[in-house]
Amino acid sequence: MAEAHQAVAFQFTVTPEGIDLQLSHQALTEIYLSGVRSWKKRIIRLKNSVITGVYPASPSSWLFVVIAILATMYTRSDPSMGLIAKIQEHLPVSQSMSTQCQAVVSAVLFSTMLWLLLIFTMRLCLKQLLSYHRWMFEQHAKMSTTTKVWALVRIFSGRKPLLYSYQGSLPNLPVPAVKDTVKRYLESVRPLMDDTEYERMTKLASEFESSLGNRLQWYLKLKALWAANYVSDWWEEYVYLRGRSPIMVNSNYYGMDFLYVTPTPIQAARAGNSIHAFFLYRRKLNREEIKPVSTVIPLCAAQCERIFNTTRTPGEETDTVQHWQDSDYIVVYHRGRYFRLKVYQAGRLLSPREIEFQIQRILDDSSSPSKGEAKLGALTAGDRIPWAKARAKYFSSGVNKRSLDCIEKAAFFVTLDDDEQGMMGDDPAASLDRYAKSLLHGKCYDRWFDKSFSVVYYKNGKNGINAEHSFADAPVIAHLWEYALATDSFQLGYNTEGHCKGEVDSSLPQPQKLNWEIPPECEEQISQSLAVAQALADDVDFHVFSFRDFGKGKVKKCRASPDAFIQMVLQLAYYRTRKTFCLTYEASMTRLFREGRTETVRSCSNESSAFVRALEARSHRCADVCRRLFRAASEKHQQLYRLAMTGAGIDRHLFCLYVVSKYLGVESSFLKEVLSEPWRLSTSQTPVQQVELFDLVNHPEYMSCGGGFGPVADDGYGVSYYIVGENIINFHISCKHSCPDTDAHKFGDQIRKALNDLIQLLSPNPKEPSKPEESRPEAKKDK
Repeated sequence: MAEAHQAVAFQFTVTPEGIDLQLSHQALTEIYLSGVRSWKKRIIRLKNSVITGVYPASPSSWLFVVIAILATMYTRSDPSMGLIAKIQEHLPVSQSMSTQCQAVVSAVLFSTMLWLLLIFTMRLCLKQLLSYHRWMFEQHAKMSTTTKVWALVRIFSGRKPLLYSYQGSLPNLPVPAVKDTVKRYLESVRPLMDDTEYERMTKLASEFESSLGNRLQWYLKLKALWAANYVSDWWEEYVYLRGRSPIMVNSNYYGMDFLYVTPTPIQAARAGNSIHAFFLYRRKLNREEIKPVSTVIPLCAAQCERIFNTTRTPGEETDTVQHWQDSDYIVVYHRGRYFRLKVYQAGRLLSPREIEFQIQRILDDSSSPSKGEAKLGALTAGDRIPWAKARAKYFSSGVNKRSLDCIEKAAFFVTLDDDEQGMMGDDPAASLDRYAKSLLHGKCYDRWFDKSFSVVYYKNGKNGINAEHSFADAPVIAHLWEYALATDSFQLGYNTEGHCKGEVDSSLPQPQKLNWEIPPECEEQISQSLAVAQALADDVDFHVFSFRDFGKGKVKKCRASPDAFIQMVLQLAYYRTRKTFCLTYEASMTRLFREGRTETVRSCSNESSAFVRALEARSHRCADVCRRLFRAASEKHQQLYRLAMTGAGIDRHLFCLYVVSKYLGVESSFLKEVLSEPWRLSTSQTPVQQVELFDLVNHPEYMSCGGGFGPVADDGYGVSYYIVGENIINFHISCKHSCPDTDAHKFGDQIRKALNDLIQLLSPNPKEPSKPEESRPEAKKDK
């Protein structure tokens, strides 16, 4: 109980002589410094709110306007055209002020109003400029005059924007016309249906468009006028938070460490640098010092607000996302025990060496887990309703509530894993697969899947991240992960022995072990949740490989979009595997709009299916035809991607119309059928967002292997791909063992083969693509 006593600022004892009051100087100092740190954060937040509120102007520009107006008045001219005199007449304190003082005050008030008007005008212009997206649909060599004028956006973009500077100027997500969405939908399903099925679906769509669709659209437009984004809140609630199945595998995703490099083999040292880097990122986030992510124009940063100090709380009907303003500690799991580790001491962030020292203390701790503690995390891995009931029954009071609150309010969660992971051993390809499964689900009880993100540190110095999906999408966590990896290796570094640099304050308090009182009934629920989670984890088939024969550099030389190229590869690989096409999901972002999240690109199109069928004909005479069909399919894919990014996608609009129909209590057979269609091929590209942090030319090994996710459909594949530099493409493929029609390794072989066949087709003097049955032996490049 030593840690508990240290946390008490004073103790008193009633004696015959009176009350004996003992003050703890150390505890009072900690309280004082915590308060100072909290007030500093509030002041910084207030300052940033002012700076962001007047952007694209700056607070100092107010002084410039005031001086300019006063200088103009000094020359005996009136820039206000009589307004300053009117203000002077109505000043409430005019009788007690000199005429000259009244004139100055009136001029300052006029200058302030003029300054606010200028800010409003500039923000209005900036919003209009950010609403223009036609530039995405034009070729660089054929840019329209309007787009050239639009380049004025840089004039209104201001200097050195803060992270949230553009939030107030981003446009709202537009609501597409029902007829346009229905038309695009029918076009997207044409290659997946025979004539009879397509005719039936066309009839359903026509009935919906002419009747119920217009009514639902009216309510949706009403919401769009009122809300900043007509999709995001419903998407978070109904797609993520209302799901009652396990979020492990089904929702959470992961990110990997460097593939070929391990900065240090010392587990505690790697954790020390990395944890310190995460808190440096949080400091920059709180101060809004992170540069806004942008394509040509800035993207919405709203998802960044809940990266840290956030947890998903289970409920019987729906979960909720809870976020706290601050947290000065993390929770660490090791060998069945949970520890509270403070990362701030006397108001300062612990150095990497001090965090390493504290982590090593946890590793050396020989205490045993409390009864029921070791596999407690399985509750977060199983079904949501049993976890919600157990939380309300066993964790709503007493020591269990205090310990659970400690986990949920932590900045993030850390697991110290006793296993070794990474690309290693005699079979490096298989080791990568094990690494992916470990990050996705672990042992099903050694992660806290409800936390916004959990970081795993392995015994051999490798690490990885597992993230909850409801509060933010993968690019947001990927941005954090890139920063942590780069800061760990290139800025903080290690000494010659592999330890973190710096000195240790030996007076640091011991990490505090959390206490639990788990009753037998709760242990039974933990076992049941673990059984559900284990069955799900065992069913996941994973294959990760790094394709190094060529990368986006060679693809671009063939005048093709790398993303469109890979999507055509996936279509070809799936067709060769199943001899049919399927509904394909590619994640696109809508962060060009305020509070935007994602939209679906339906990659399987009439053009892509025509190309695949022509390529599979394997005729020498059709090579030119195949290339022409590929160009058409690639251009179509890019057009669909642009439409999705600019708010003219299909699926989010139909989803929201469906939600409105449920609120109104009306049924739509068209919407019901559309939303029940399975995504048998779910794909996503993880983009490298901070290229400046890495030297991809000279040191391509210093780049994450990317990340992945579980399959969306029981009989389908989940495919994540990560384009590294000019010459590497990493693939993460998932499916389920229980489906006899899917095999992650066989699909990986087909992807490799399709990559080579397609680049061979597009390269100068191409040879005929090899036949599907002539499978190339798997190369040992994964070593």
